[in-house]
Amino acid sequence: MTTIATIAAFLEEVAPCRLAEDWDNVGLLVGRSENAVRKVMTCLTVTPASAAEAIEAGADLIVTHHPIPFSAVKRLTDATTTGRLLLDLVGAGIAVFSAHTAFDSASEGINQRLAEGLELTDIGPLVPHSQEDEDAVEGAGRWGRFEKPITLGQLAERAKRFLTIDSLQMVGEPERNVQTVAVACGAAGEFLEAACQRGCDAMLVGETRFHTCLEAEASGVGLLLPGHFASERFALECLAEVLGRQFPGVDVWASRQERDPLRWV
Repeated sequence: MTTIATIAAFLEEVAPCRLAEDWDNVGLLVGRSENAVRKVMTCLTVTPASAAEAIEAGADLIVTHHPIPFSAVKRLTDATTTGRLLLDLVGAGIAVFSAHTAFDSASEGINQRLAEGLELTDIGPLVPHSQEDEDAVEGAGRWGRFEKPITLGQLAERAKRFLTIDSLQMVGEPERNVQTVAVACGAAGEFLEAACQRGCDAMLVGETRFHTCLEAEASGVGLLLPGHFASERFALECLAEVLGRQFPGVDVWASRQERDPLRWV
């Protein structure tokens, strides 16, 4: 019998909780570890739509990237969105597991997959988890190189194809040549300095602040912003496939109702 604890242990191997940032909330966040699992849904975020999907489908476990709850909860009532979602999930007997920044930084995590998807080579952590290990494969962000320079515009097209999106935001001239590139999924503008220290010509981040865009422009670093959702959602689809192969007796799917709340108009 596959249990919550069994799947949680496997996810700990994929994305060790020790890699999570200090401010994060990762691991099994809701549920009884000894409960049996027949259905698992992965998603980027637990929202009213994705929670309703899991409840309607009879899921036993949601593996979400973004934690719920994220911060300490002093009272659990229906007065807040988080409270309503948690009450609904607990009432339906659905457990919740989040790996979040541990999955971002894992050796086969989101940023590694993102770097590989852009066809970078010689990939390494932008900020290694272990500063003493020069050959570390775990850490925040990734950076790597192309064998031959391509333009920032070509990199943008490559990113759009891999992430299956129609558009993204760009800082820098499309004709600019780039060869050394950093990536950091989600809201990751704070890694611009590390990218500059690595001598990166460009950086892809999910989203960042306006002033970080100005700093990238002043520093001569091209910036690609595909959006928070697009920079991470693909990896939760991949994770559903990984879990399905690891636990063939369990029905695993990536949320079909989850959508990016932002629209270009």
